Amino acid sequence: MSYLEQYDSIPVDNVAEKVKLVNQGIWTDWRGLFKELRENRPIFVTPKFVLVSLFPDVQEVLSRSEVFSVRLFAPKMDPVVGPCMLARDNTEVNYREKSIMKTMLQLEDLPIVRKMAGEIAKAALDKSASTGKIEVVNELGKYVPVKICGDYFGFPGPNLETMYRWAKTTQDDMFRNLTNDPKIHEASVQTGQEMRNYLAELLQQKKAQKGKTALEKGISVTVTTPNLTKEISLGNTTKSITSAPKDIFSRLATTSFASDIPFDESKILTNMAMLLIGSVETTAQAITQTLEQILKRRDILPKVLAAAQSNDNQTFDKYVWEALRFNPFSPFVVRFCESDYTLAPGTPRATRIPAKSVVLAGLGSAMFDGAVVVNPDDFSVERPKYNYMHFGYGHHTCLGEHVSGVVIPEVIKQILLRPSVKLIPGEEGKIDYQGTLIPQRFVIAYDK
Repeated sequence: MSYLEQYDSIPVDNVAEKVKLVNQGIWTDWRGLFKELRENRPIFVTPKFVLVSLFPDVQEVLSRSEVFSVRLFAPKMDPVVGPCMLARDNTEVNYREKSIMKTMLQLEDLPIVRKMAGEIAKAALDKSASTGKIEVVNELGKYVPVKICGDYFGFPGPNLETMYRWAKTTQDDMFRNLTNDPKIHEASVQTGQEMRNYLAELLQQKKAQKGKTALEKGISVTVTTPNLTKEISLGNTTKSITSAPKDIFSRLATTSFASDIPFDESKILTNMAMLLIGSVETTAQAITQTLEQILKRRDILPKVLAAAQSNDNQTFDKYVWEALRFNPFSPFVVRFCESDYTLAPGTPRATRIPAKSVVLAGLGSAMFDGAVVVNPDDFSVERPKYNYMHFGYGHHTCLGEHVSGVVIPEVIKQILLRPSVKLIPGEEGKIDYQGTLIPQRFVIAYDK
């Protein structure tokens, strides 16, 4: 029987079994479940939550932040990092802090960040070359963004293991603890205190270094004019800037905000902590799942390799985002319905969503909506960017979308540039989720 046939066969008063069935579909076969919902029940109201599956309806939910809010994140985020813009809608906190952080994460830095990611990944691959294998999740997927967190964000952490733990325990609570397990939350709160203590001490060091350059490590910089214009080598291109940029923490620490802009040291610590929390686990998952999709598609792989070998990033990146569509790191995002609302009004599927409903907006499902995405089951790099929702949509589109947008493809490119890179046959060569929703281990093979 189909999911809906099974669901409808369960007695109305057996809420637990109905919810269990839907949860099973979401976590083990989201593409199959959402395909059925798109065709038969695109706005699916269950006793515990509402599933939204069509492209325009997902956009509508994520465009109506005054109705579909992120308030459910606040009880998990605020005790860990302090009042956070990610848990606020249409408030001065969100408006102000996102604007400040966007100013700090300058788009002009992206070529440098991409070069940095490539060099970190290449060094890790060189180190493992003698074995002919590398474990992608931890040795590349998490390792590269943690190093970026240190070298570009300016948040190196006490050591690699601690940074991995900090990233995981907070992600586990904020975005994966759907049952509100108090032990998971307690571990996250403890992590938050450790991070803030570390960052508070580092902040004072950053403030004391005002005016110094903090981002030159691993980048070829040549002074070419008296006014400190420098040329930075970026593969086959050269970019001129007035000075090598500081890391993000240094920018925050040395910026003098007007007295009527309430962005104090506590706010700096909050936003620096969120840079780590928001980057490591999701980047690792995206790298791992995208790589698997590319390597197992033998008809596509030669074209991807050709783009990588010719250093055609524009074409190569299209293959990355299309591959990720088939196994995205976030198949849905959670919202809270603040008031009664009719979704998709004026259409045959118009559905009233009651106030206080939990809504799961299916980003992954939307990217397979054939009414918007042409031939959605085909692998195509000719799709417009608006077909993709990898970084969300609307008011809460991921702050780090541009940084991740260069780090993820560059790491994958460095992997594919290795001679004879391939999947390992059998179970060893599959992504091992170890009973969770997140990749824990993925081993690939390659030559020196």
